[in-house]
Amino acid sequence: MLYLDHAATSPVRPEVRAAMLPYLTDRFGNPSSHHTVGEAAAAALADARARVAAVLGVRANEIVFTSGGTEADNLAIKGLAIGAALRRGGDGAGRVPRAHIVTTPIEHEAVLASCEYLERVHGFEITHVPVDPTGSVDPADVAAAIRPDTAVVSIGYANNEIGTVQDVDAIAAVTAAARVPLHLDAVQAAGWLPLRGTGADALSLAGHKIGAPQGIGVLAVRARLPLEPVLHGGGQERGRRSGTENLAGAVAFATALELAEAERESVAERVGALRDAFVARVLAHVPTARLTGHPTRRLPGTASFTFAGTSGETVLLELERRGLVTSSGSACAAGSDEPSHVLVACGIDPAVAQSAVRFTFGHALAEDLSPVADAVAAAVAAVRSGS
Repeated sequence: MLYLDHAATSPVRPEVRAAMLPYLTDRFGNPSSHHTVGEAAAAALADARARVAAVLGVRANEIVFTSGGTEADNLAIKGLAIGAALRRGGDGAGRVPRAHIVTTPIEHEAVLASCEYLERVHGFEITHVPVDPTGSVDPADVAAAIRPDTAVVSIGYANNEIGTVQDVDAIAAVTAAARVPLHLDAVQAAGWLPLRGTGADALSLAGHKIGAPQGIGVLAVRARLPLEPVLHGGGQERGRRSGTENLAGAVAFATALELAEAERESVAERVGALRDAFVARVLAHVPTARLTGHPTRRLPGTASFTFAGTSGETVLLELERRGLVTSSGSACAAGSDEPSHVLVACGIDPAVAQSAVRFTFGHALAEDLSPVADAVAAAVAAVRSGS
């Protein structure tokens, strides 16, 4: 069985398992405990935090450990938006200033649902900047959408379904000029794209995309920004995220991030070349195949297609019968009968969008993908013929 769904989750790296194992066995202390066992745990947590900060080029006190990318996105959007409103106070008429958020319609559900919550419960206004057919955002549209009361701009660095990489340098220049915080959902970008110098004020990451276990993530956020906590309690993470820290997860995350960054450039070049050959072969051998996302400005490990005239779920079943495991899009939307909101926002007909299949490759990929492309062609042909 060949696993081709690394955008959903990747296996834990052996080096990461070895690094975290002591904190699942002998070094089990609570970092908040004031005794030698707790102090040893606190030292290990501080070390993990400093290592993550060094990779990202931020200060250690700007790293918040979370339960994953979804929590990091929630904390960034809700925390920054509400924090900005609380800092400025009310206007005497029952309205909250800086009650506006700019995002796009192709974001991860964690971003879109957080915005919808703020709109529904707190009266925030949301502007969804459009994307072109490749899923790309025009920085000029972001500039036009920003208002005097905009609290945060939230953009995905690279899309989790189609792999399109945004021009974050230009977007960051726009938000900096407007003095509005920029949040980048970089969950899919980690290990493939540079994470330093993006211009982001807040950056979300998830461990299970880079070889750490599920259940650990990071929000890197500027210390100067007011951030209202989403989780309240004992005041851990400098009051920004309460709850006993996942010590083993933090050590695992730091190890995985260091490894991913050290290998990033060579991995991106190798996997990107294999991906390009795979895309070319699929397009050449499947007449109905259409590549979704930007043709060149995309994640090296992502290739997503629609196969008009088929059901994506049926193609997936046929591929699995042939030994290939992949997905139709975001794992967070698995089981939904609705077409992908990402593809629909890119202007793809909903019926065609339901034929989507996404192939995402791991950092260790080294073999030629021609047999995989041939299996895709055979699977699509079998589905279309009803056999």
